Formats: sequence, C-alpha cells, structure tokens
Amino acid sequence: MKFIKLLLCATFVNCSLAAFAQQKDERPNVIFILADDLGYGDVGAYGQKLIQTPNIDQMAKEGVKFTDFYAGAPVCSPSRGSLLTGLNTGHATIRGNNTITGGIAGKKGKATVNRTNLSPQDYTIGNLMHDAGYTTSLVGKWHVDGYDTLATPLQHGFDKFTGWLVSYPETYARTYWPEKRYDNGKIVPVDKNVDGKKGYYETNLCTDEAIGFLSEQKGSKKPFFLMLNFNNPHSPLDVPDQAIFANKDWPEDMKTYAAMVYYMDQSVAKVKDYLVKSGLAKNTIVIFTSDNGPRSENTKQLAAVSDFFVSNGPLKGHKRDMYDGGIRVPFIVWSPYLKNMPKTSHVPAYFADIMPTFAEIAGKKLDHKSDGTSIYSSIQGKKPVMKDRFLYWEFFELGFEQGVRYGKWKAVVRKKKLELYNVNDDIGEKNDIAAQHPDVVKEIEDYLLTARTDSPFWPVR
Repeated sequence: MKFIKLLLCATFVNCSLAAFAQQKDERPNVIFILADDLGYGDVGAYGQKLIQTPNIDQMAKEGVKFTDFYAGAPVCSPSRGSLLTGLNTGHATIRGNNTITGGIAGKKGKATVNRTNLSPQDYTIGNLMHDAGYTTSLVGKWHVDGYDTLATPLQHGFDKFTGWLVSYPETYARTYWPEKRYDNGKIVPVDKNVDGKKGYYETNLCTDEAIGFLSEQKGSKKPFFLMLNFNNPHSPLDVPDQAIFANKDWPEDMKTYAAMVYYMDQSVAKVKDYLVKSGLAKNTIVIFTSDNGPRSENTKQLAAVSDFFVSNGPLKGHKRDMYDGGIRVPFIVWSPYLKNMPKTSHVPAYFADIMPTFAEIAGKKLDHKSDGTSIYSSIQGKKPVMKDRFLYWEFFELGFEQGVRYGKWKAVVRKKKLELYNVNDDIGEKNDIAAQHPDVVKEIEDYLLTARTDSPFWPVR
C-alpha cells in the first residue's frame, strides 16, 4: 500500500511538473522597429506639421515618448553596431560605415571601399534573447556584415533572417524594388521585381515578412523577439505612389519623401493591428526609433527636403553631425502589457542601453560587458534608478570628433576644441558656454581620458 501511495505521489508530481513545463512563458514578447535616417522632427509626436504619421503618433499617445533618446552614432553601421552589442562607439568593433585602415574591400556603387563587421566574439541582443529562451527574428536591413558573408544575423543569435546584406550585393542595389532577397541562408528571387519590375515595395515586403513571423508565434509557449528594420526614409527618394500627398502644392521630392515616411507609418499600423487582432498585443512590448538623424547625404536635393520639413526639429545638425540633430532620435514604447507607463520620459538614454534593458525584460543576467544601463524602470513609469551618467560617441568622417551627454550638459569635441551646451535650456546647441563652466569642462575632459579604447580600424591621428 505504501508503495502504491508513493507511486501515485510520484506520478502526480511528474504530471504537475510536466504541466508546469507546458505552460506558456509569460515574459513579454519584444518588437523593435527601426527606421533609417528618420529625423527627430519627422514624426508628428515630435513636432512635424506637414508629414502625417497618425499611427506612430497614436503609439506615442498610448505609450511613452522619450524626449532625450539618442542613437548609437550619426551614421548607420556604427549606430546599429552599438544597438546590437550594447557598446558605445568608443568600445564597439564598428565605429564608422567605412574603415580608415584595414577591413575587407568591396564595391559601393562604382567605388571600392573598406568595411569591417561584427566579429564572432561580438555578443548581440539577438544572442541575449536567444539565450534567454526567446524565438528571434530579424527582418530588413542588417548593415553590420561589412563584406563578410559569414557575419549575418544567423551567426549572431537570430533564428530567422529575411532581408538584405552588404556582403551579398545581389540582394541590394540601393533600390526599394529588390530583385533578390537573403532568406534564411539562401538567395531567393522576388518574383514581382524581376527584370526591373516594380511590383513589391521593400517596405511592404518587410511588413509582410514580419507579420508572417508573428503569425507563426500564435500558440507558441515561447516568447519572441522581432527586429523590424525598415529602409525608409533613406535615399533614394522612391515610393509606389505619393499617397495622400500627391495633390499637395509641393515640389515632387517633398511629396515623395513625405510618402516614404507615410508608407512606413502605415506599415507600423499593420504590425500593431495584427498584434491587437491576434491577441499577441496583450503580452508584447513594441519600440519604435531611428538609427540616426535625417538627410542621408549632404546633397542639394536632400538638404532641400530636410529643410522643407525641418526634419531635425529644434535640433542643430543632421546625419554625420555630432550635434543632437545627428544623433537624437524619436523613441516610443507602446505596450498593453505595461499598465503604468508615463506619457513622457526626459531621461537621457541611448542605443547602448538596449542590451541591459532587454536583459531585464527577459529576466536574463547579462554576463557580457555593456556601456549601457537598463531603462526598463523609466519605461514602466518607476523612478529611474540611474543618476546623471556619461553617454559617449565618437566619429571619424569629418576628422576625429567626440560627443558626450552628461545630465543637462552636452559636449562636442571638434578639431580638439570642446564646446559645451546646456541642452535643457538650449536644445538647439546655439550657445557654447564652455568658458562659463570650467568645472564642468574639467569633469568631462577627465572622463574623456578613459572613455574609449583604440581601434585598429579607426586610429586617432
């Protein structure tokens, strides 16, 4: 009889453990949506008056809008490298789009340039979320593979990847109508775009791929992490049509650019609507942001577009500038899962913070070095645990430049001269007040002595 009781007890425990194991993991899903060259002022929630972004604006109304959030760099590759690895550009492998020395040579149009890529040792947010038990996927632009064909998302923690890669030029020819696509390790044709046809706009392609991934997660017991990286509104100016702006009394370039932003806004709406209708929204956190400031290249055409829409908003500078116009970006978090989010957060934060934030969301101890701090408490509406801290950037295209955000202070070092701004009072960085605050300058200069490590690809000269 005792044996039977023990056997029944063991059976009950085993069944209970099995049932527990089969329960759905209740940690939140995460979707990170990244625009390309979208300016701080290109979104209605951040002051845009001409371009309509109703769906992104609605996310801001229903979620939390960060006013002082920064990308990882003023151009694409190092910004994304910082986002993916949690390292600022003083420590990251990738510190520019093109290397100064070394790297792998490849073609960019007719020019030959050298790039470097994420190394096998670089631990990414894809690795983090995968190790935490999440199903991981990346859709769209990667741009941290340089010309290394073995530096794809699939080697850096993502279970699935559909998009384009620099190292596979047949998947990318600076077009919004790709004829080929990198699909989980294979190059596949995009039938609707073959032979120069324009049947499948890349933005819509990304959106459909993202929703396809989400549909596969319904009923799954594992949480998921999706990165959705749009090309919009990066040059070239191209859309299927000019949408609601076609009849505006604007120059053609302006109507096209506005439509590029609008198409992306509509795609964000499709993803959000699918989450709501499928029931996935109740346990999902969605983040929307941009990789750097506006104006893809400093050409007369794109400068005119940026000026027309005041794409940098009240900020000084554009893409490739160390001023806030080059690195401060929209950052919106929307989530029915989080019940007490503030409407607005003024906490200074940047891409390096995403790694530790995701670690906290996933309940995973972060065993790898990060230059960031979790901002999950700020997203949740709790009192931020962080004090004023240094945020750091460096950039090389215009000579060695450095940027620092420290509480209300913003420093820019150009041509070995440190400029200082109080961006709480002077958001446009118009008044250099370094001479009036030698104590702050000294504190920042002392920090800069330890802010970075040397890079073999970007030597300081």
